[in-house]
Amino acid sequence: EVFLPEETRGATPVDFLQQLPSYQSALRRRATAGTQDRRAASQDPAGLRAAEGRGLQQEGDEVAARPAREHPLTIAEKRRLRYCQQADIKYLSGWKQWKRTSNKSLKKVLSEVKELSSYLELWRHDIHSIEGKFGTGIQSYFSFLRFLVLLNFIIFILMFSLVTLPSIISKYGMFNSSFAKIPPKNVEPHCTVYEPSGNKGLVYFYTYLKDLLSGTGFLEVTVLFYGYYTIDAEWISIQKYNLPLAYLLATFGYLALSLVWIIKRSVGGFKQNLVHNKDPFQSYCNKVFAGWDFCITDPNAARLKHRSLQYELQTDLEEERMKRKIADRTTKEKLRIYSLRIFINIIVIAVLSGCFYSIYRATVFSQENSNVSIRHDDVSNMNFQANLLVQYLPSMVITLANFIAPQIFSFLIRFEDYSPAFEIRLTLMRCVFVRLANIGVLLFSLWSQISYCATDKCNACGYNYELYPCWESEVGQEMYKLMIFDFIIILAVILFVDFPRMLLVTHCSCKPVQWCGLQEFGISDNVLEIIYGQTICWIGTFFSPLLPAIATIKYFIIFYIKKISLIHTRKPAARPIRASSSNFFFLVVLLIGLLLAFIPLGISIAHIPSSKACGPFRNFNTSWAVVPHTIDGFPTGLRQVLYGIASEAFAVPFFMVICLIMFYFIALAGAHKRVVEQLREQLVMVRFDPLFCSPKV
Repeated sequence: EVFLPEETRGATPVDFLQQLPSYQSALRRRATAGTQDRRAASQDPAGLRAAEGRGLQQEGDEVAARPAREHPLTIAEKRRLRYCQQADIKYLSGWKQWKRTSNKSLKKVLSEVKELSSYLELWRHDIHSIEGKFGTGIQSYFSFLRFLVLLNFIIFILMFSLVTLPSIISKYGMFNSSFAKIPPKNVEPHCTVYEPSGNKGLVYFYTYLKDLLSGTGFLEVTVLFYGYYTIDAEWISIQKYNLPLAYLLATFGYLALSLVWIIKRSVGGFKQNLVHNKDPFQSYCNKVFAGWDFCITDPNAARLKHRSLQYELQTDLEEERMKRKIADRTTKEKLRIYSLRIFINIIVIAVLSGCFYSIYRATVFSQENSNVSIRHDDVSNMNFQANLLVQYLPSMVITLANFIAPQIFSFLIRFEDYSPAFEIRLTLMRCVFVRLANIGVLLFSLWSQISYCATDKCNACGYNYELYPCWESEVGQEMYKLMIFDFIIILAVILFVDFPRMLLVTHCSCKPVQWCGLQEFGISDNVLEIIYGQTICWIGTFFSPLLPAIATIKYFIIFYIKKISLIHTRKPAARPIRASSSNFFFLVVLLIGLLLAFIPLGISIAHIPSSKACGPFRNFNTSWAVVPHTIDGFPTGLRQVLYGIASEAFAVPFFMVICLIMFYFIALAGAHKRVVEQLREQLVMVRFDPLFCSPKV
């Protein structure tokens, strides 16, 4: 072979790789191996093993304790290393021998426990089966659904153990417990009147059905809603339990738990997106050489994967065509396309405004008329249907807006002349915005009704006590109805749309029917659907502590419904998305929903006056007021420390330190990015530089 001269090789940009600790370790391993081979010629096998054992001991017990299978060595080198490790044990003290044996046994036990726990994982077999038949893209949706089931179950355990269980124990006098209700001080008597609309006397069956669907009647006075927890102090045995503080801390706890868990799961996807290369050539190579999903075992899924890869390559070509088209645009064409996009965005804003105004009017109408119906207590069948329709009017309008608006957005995006990939992202972000913003508009409409006061008596209470004597329970009922109606819609679409369509496609040979075919299983649409429901759960848990239990049952049933729908009534999308990118996208949208939930909960806790007739915070002006009230009961030294932490003298330096830490991590990320770029350059040089191609002869 022909080699470059030393000067040329020295001039190549390999200094960076040669300075890496991994490169230096490789050199040491090669030098050590050469020394051991030379010693093997003059020593017997026992002496060789002893010398190599002492050499490994000098390198460190931690490296020597690693199993041979964890080293990047050949089979012969691993066998030699195992002999060295066995010989090395003779030269260790009793304590080090016991420590090494204990570590090895502990690792083995942990490995067996981890393997056993994998068999206890929820829906393990079902998700693996879906992955084998339909690929990792659809499997990522069901894994995401399992994550939400576990998250809601943990939130339910948290709320039940800290809020619901102590209230039940104290109200029923279990474990020598008791509770006290302290009348609010400096509050007008009319503000403390709360008479839940419980069922009295003869009750018709459809009244129970209405209460079950709307959360009123017998459900309003149960542990499901905020009004049940009208307890100011509890004593379990001789210990006092501060229920208001526990209620608030449980709320902060489930929000913090959700935030940490989502961020932890999204870190892996964020790293992949951070290192992802935008180079079209590398993207092409990834699709050609690493694009196949080896989890697929079904022939139909394999054909679908072939079409998916073909579509991705066509999309890349379309992206390149769009880039050339954009580069060749004249000033007149740019002016035309920008004017068209501005006009289309005005239409999008008009559609969003129409959706928001419709939700606002529907909510106001529903609240006014449902309260009138409850006060008159009519029980006729016709009035039952009308009252149920009025109570579910906001939920129906929101569902209709969530269905119509995305269809309009998908139609308008075709005229904006974006690239295919950007069209998908922009449409998804608009759909996310309209779904989550609809919930915010509903809450804004409720708060406008709750805060509206036209009399001095109302101003004395701080909220509309006539229509909303316990406004927290009213908000909880709205979130409960949204969740129930969302589940009914998901079930109805599968039973009354997908199933009849599947029967027509299977048993009817008409060309129009066969041309329509089965409905596609859109991963993004299904994910937005469950994220919408999860945002409702986060917001509603403060007003309905057991709402996570309902969400857990709902998502548990949805898993099997979607699985049956995928196998029998739908087909995989012709344009699927990768699991690596979809998981990160799902978690980002879920994080947006969580951040949206912080806003209404923060306003409800810190700004809107709490109800004076129900709930654990009726003796406080706001729910947050329980925190300073609790701090005032602390010892003087601790109280001063806490107030000092909350003061500006601590907040300003703390903010500056946080900014410095943030700047440090930004600089560190930039350095890592440069390292990645240098490593990519070195990978390119592997083909041309003999230093990386073959050893010297």
